[in-house]
Amino acid sequence: MSKTDLYNAQHTQRKNLEQNWELDCSYGVRGLARFRVNVYKDRGTYAAALRALSSKIPTIEALGLPNIVREMSEKPRGLILVTGPTGSGKTTTLASMINNINVTRAEHILTIEDPIEFVYEPVKSVIHQRQVGEDTKSFGNALKSALREDPDVVLVGELRDLETIQLAITAAETGHLVFGTLHTSSAAQTVDRMVDVFPPEQQMQIRVQLSNSLISVFSQTLVPRKNVKPGEFGRTLAQEIMVVTPAISNLIREGKTSQIYSAIQTGGKLGMITLEKVLADMYKAGTISFESAMSKTSRPDELQRLIGSGQAGQMNESSYQRR
Repeated sequence: MSKTDLYNAQHTQRKNLEQNWELDCSYGVRGLARFRVNVYKDRGTYAAALRALSSKIPTIEALGLPNIVREMSEKPRGLILVTGPTGSGKTTTLASMINNINVTRAEHILTIEDPIEFVYEPVKSVIHQRQVGEDTKSFGNALKSALREDPDVVLVGELRDLETIQLAITAAETGHLVFGTLHTSSAAQTVDRMVDVFPPEQQMQIRVQLSNSLISVFSQTLVPRKNVKPGEFGRTLAQEIMVVTPAISNLIREGKTSQIYSAIQTGGKLGMITLEKVLADMYKAGTISFESAMSKTSRPDELQRLIGSGQAGQMNESSYQRR
């Protein structure tokens, strides 16, 4: 970016902040670090929340992600969603998948972000990164244009509204590999959220389109580790994984999303796993506490069943119930 472009971008950001009293942006110090920044007003003065971003994109192996994540990133087309609450590592997971494509395949990768967080260095792929507010007016505008920019892979920073979701599904249907994020806590909830955005008369059509284009959902959360040692991360990733099989595709098409959880439970051979199974395995391995596991599940009875009735489990369960 030239000095003139940088000045213009900063001037636009300052103007937006003065008009809206809020600003979401990224900030980097060359050779030092990058930050995702949210500036807002607090009792008449400005305040800011900064999240440090790694200057190096972690690999799938370094993040400890299961092999199915790599397999999904190697698909030629379809829609892949990474979901979870704010701060659950969605951007980092997506960055590792995009960079895996970058270092292994010659593709045209187009990202649409608000703001740009990880900066990719082209290896085998050609990469264009567009920031909402600087390089494009909106996610919708960028996605409409993307279909004429000949990308092979499209990353949509956030599927926020009806138009963006519709265009992302269309891009996946027309032969592109599309990645996106939503703030949902399970695979089934993700499907419901995408369908419910649309008016009732369009929902049947969207279910059909989604059943044909969606290939996987990774719904994740970060759980505090127990007995953290010096040099170790304080949190560990728990990830529910859904791979869209013909059976799950049929459930999506017929609106039977309540049965998706059961399909994930029985899909272990295909790499699928429920969040409760992941949490139970982590608890049994001594990685997380019972309280931490219970705080992350929406199915406490299922989690307790998977943990079993061992002595340690009983002690922690009774302690949890007394609170």
